[in-house]
Amino acid sequence: MRSLLFALMFMGGCTPHSTGSTEVGIRVAKIGILEDQGVVKEPYAPGTTNFFLPIINDWYVFDTALQNLVMTRDAGTGARVGDDSLHFKTIDGNDITVDVTVAWQIDATKADYLVKFVAQNVAGVGDRLVRPVSRTVIRDVLNELASEQFYDAQVRFEKAEKASDMLNHYLNNEGVIVTQVLLGEHQFNQRYEQIIRDKKVAEQDAARLSSETEAAREQMRRELEVAKGEVSRSIEKARGEAQQTQIRADAIVFERGRKAQAILVEKEAEAKGVTEQARALSGSGGANMVKLRVAEALRGKPLVFLPTTGMELHTTNVNKLLETYGTLAVANDE
Repeated sequence: MRSLLFALMFMGGCTPHSTGSTEVGIRVAKIGILEDQGVVKEPYAPGTTNFFLPIINDWYVFDTALQNLVMTRDAGTGARVGDDSLHFKTIDGNDITVDVTVAWQIDATKADYLVKFVAQNVAGVGDRLVRPVSRTVIRDVLNELASEQFYDAQVRFEKAEKASDMLNHYLNNEGVIVTQVLLGEHQFNQRYEQIIRDKKVAEQDAARLSSETEAAREQMRRELEVAKGEVSRSIEKARGEAQQTQIRADAIVFERGRKAQAILVEKEAEAKGVTEQARALSGSGGANMVKLRVAEALRGKPLVFLPTTGMELHTTNVNKLLETYGTLAVANDE
């Protein structure tokens, strides 16, 4: 048998088998002579060239670079001709289509498994494994959403993350790593799309009206506060003016009271003086004082006595007369 092997090597010779910078190679031993028959578990590293005999060996190459499975309704951009987007129903029963992109790559350490059980190249792995599993899992995850939730970007992102985790749960053991699930445009049936648009317009109008109403209410609050401030200032001003008027009135009343009191005191003193004078005049000295005052009033004035009968006029020295009269009066009193 060994002689036969050496003869084959001599006749056919070893041929080179190379891998690119992102590729790994898998060799399959078709005849178990120097080694076990079947897939060689250890992959050949990227960027290497290896020599082994043809005929008794098969050679497969897997690119471990990132691959994109694009499933879209646009016939010109998807992986397949025609509408390849995901079609399903929302949790509330509406038909919807969603464009989906799945970013994935081969796990180099499990390339031998892929050769054995899936496919001998990247395209075959994508078609036989990644595509059917992705469409099933992503559809199941998106089925959990209600129609309106597809308009919420955060909800869509969370569902895409969940779908990515679930795909890795199913595909990692099969030699595939999913790095990201991207949800693209979605589209409801035409009638429901119009209903959704009308509802969104109505919600926007309601939000705008609510905002305008709140703005008007806030403006009224500001104007009311300004009016309250003006009223408060007017009240305080009037109160201040009233207090000042009261103070001035109190001052006037106090001043006039003082003046009235002074006048009263003065008049009381004068009345007391008059009373005392009247008391003095009512006694024996009163007549003398009267006479004295009459004498003082007539002093130095010429007096003329007119006879009751006839025309003869006589002049009399009144001063002398008064002196005499006063002397006599005093003597009589004594």
